Amino acid sequence: MLPVIMAPLVALALTASSADVRPPVCHSPLGADRPADTASVVTRAEAEDCDPLRSLKPPARMPEPGGRMPSGTAMERIVERGRLIVGVDQNTYLFGYRNPTTGQLDGLDIDLVREISRALFGKPDRVQFKTVPSRRRIEVLERGEVDLVAHSMTITCERMEQVLFSSDYLDSGQRVLVPNASPAQTLADLAGQRVCTAEGTTSLTALRRARPKVRPVAVADWTDCLVRLQLGDVAAVSTTDNVLAGLRAQDPTTRITGPRFTYEPHGIAVAKGSPELVRFVNGVLDRLRASGGLRTLHERWLGGYGDFYPPAPRYLK
Repeated sequence: MLPVIMAPLVALALTASSADVRPPVCHSPLGADRPADTASVVTRAEAEDCDPLRSLKPPARMPEPGGRMPSGTAMERIVERGRLIVGVDQNTYLFGYRNPTTGQLDGLDIDLVREISRALFGKPDRVQFKTVPSRRRIEVLERGEVDLVAHSMTITCERMEQVLFSSDYLDSGQRVLVPNASPAQTLADLAGQRVCTAEGTTSLTALRRARPKVRPVAVADWTDCLVRLQLGDVAAVSTTDNVLAGLRAQDPTTRITGPRFTYEPHGIAVAKGSPELVRFVNGVLDRLRASGGLRTLHERWLGGYGDFYPPAPRYLK
């Protein structure tokens, strides 16, 4: 099997499209006049009155880091335990990956978790990371195995029926990664061909609904998709362009092509029974926005990789 190539970071010119505009509610960002080669990930739940961009308001006053947390809250239990337990990825370069030099987990999502640890304990390293595949992200929350999931996770109305989400910290959209030699320019050019994506993702849902049809190949991790692409087992990889940027950085003989054909806001997931923890996380994100820290993290990990930016938060009334 060919190795995944680790290469120096290179800038990507990601093509913008009408899907880059943040929609006010949870309907397809692409209307009835969307191109024939695009796919919608809107589900029954999303067709109802739902806005995935609105989360719970942060507390009026955040507790002091390392101090006593509000009685009876998830934060109190976490501090008494002595560590924050978080479900993360270790195979998504730039977001959650195992740094080959240090052996430590690194990436945008990992740094956000460390900021949450800092807000709880006054230290960024009081975290127990549990690596989980995409398909188990909701399961580990429902089973109480983790406190949070920070795993490049798209906020959808369907998922909001199962878990709670923080405010949106990253906007992206689904595109296609192909070898440089591929003639494909859009998803439509891959009709009838094998396109790789990860199990348990909105990307798989979009590929299954794509018109014209492609042949989705579902694997556990994104690096598995890159290896399959290098072996010629699939014609392309398709997921959100923030994830594709990491794959492209690992293998510069590939390119990202075509417009975005989904709208993907990202959030940190929390179990349904802990709304106070969502408010706390939103307080951490708000502080990072106000200080410029969130933009700094975006620039550190995604600078030069396309139109990614820290979105403004929107809260429920």
